[in-house]
Amino acid sequence: MIAELDGKTDIEVVEQFRDKKAHILREIRKIIVGQEKIIEEILISVLARGHCLIIGVPGLAKTLIIKTIAQVFDLTFSRIQFTPDLMPSDIIGTEFIEDFSVSKKMKFIRGPVFANIVLADEINRTPPKTQSALLEVMQENQITVAGTTYVVEKPFFVLATQNPIEQEGTYPLPEAQQDRFMFSLHIGYPSKEEEMDIVSTTTGKLDYRIEPVMGASDVLKVQEVVRNMPVSPHVVEYTTDLVRASRPNSELALPFVKDYVTWGAGPRAAQYLILGVKGNAVSNGKVNISCEDIRRIAKPVLRHRIFTNFNADADGVTVDDVIDKLLETVKEPSGN
Repeated sequence: MIAELDGKTDIEVVEQFRDKKAHILREIRKIIVGQEKIIEEILISVLARGHCLIIGVPGLAKTLIIKTIAQVFDLTFSRIQFTPDLMPSDIIGTEFIEDFSVSKKMKFIRGPVFANIVLADEINRTPPKTQSALLEVMQENQITVAGTTYVVEKPFFVLATQNPIEQEGTYPLPEAQQDRFMFSLHIGYPSKEEEMDIVSTTTGKLDYRIEPVMGASDVLKVQEVVRNMPVSPHVVEYTTDLVRASRPNSELALPFVKDYVTWGAGPRAAQYLILGVKGNAVSNGKVNISCEDIRRIAKPVLRHRIFTNFNADADGVTVDDVIDKLLETVKEPSGN
């Protein structure tokens, strides 16, 4: 696709992406009914160069949403179905010996992780050894095999789906891997009207073709603008206070955090909160960021980084309840 945003100023890119977003959503709605909030948050994570974890029961179009977004952005796409017998080499690739009779040499065959958008479908269906194969590439956009480093093409995103952990045959994601996901999104059942629309549109003749709206170079340009967007010290301080207040051993921790939380969010949470509000601003054609924007995206950033204890389980207190309480009690800094 021809790059349309090259050479544009940051303000021009924000304005043009606002117009393109309307087109993006029209294309997505050819296939996806409802799930507006989930789609918006996935778009934000793409703009902010963040990976996304989508949690929900089977049949809620998690996989279809991700595939459709890849088509809209005209990005290469690969899908990895995580199963109990999946091996790390099935994800990152493997080496084999090329035999040319006279000489032999090792050749690396790249795995499905070498794509712009990698769908890790039902990521919690495979043991931690295989889950961990994604750690390096999610953090550093590269894979190391037998001492050789292979760089993945940018833009690069891992968008993973996960079944609720209480279902049989699932393995909890290690905390280190959860922390590499920018957002943890909980997808719910559609409304009655949406479900009727889904049934009507998917049980007849299907003839939908997604038209690409942006190419890889345009996505990279928007990502650059997101990184360039300024944030006031006031918002940065509030974000830091909010994250530090989630830690039970912090000087900012309130009694309900000490009572119900085992581990709070780390520094990556504050980084992703700031990147998230920057992505949200560009996605909505804004050039200013407030503390209210931080509060608006706090749950998907924090919910997989705060771990409650047995007291919380006994009292029926969820992680989202803890986040709600944090948002109510942590005040914006004064004097800035």
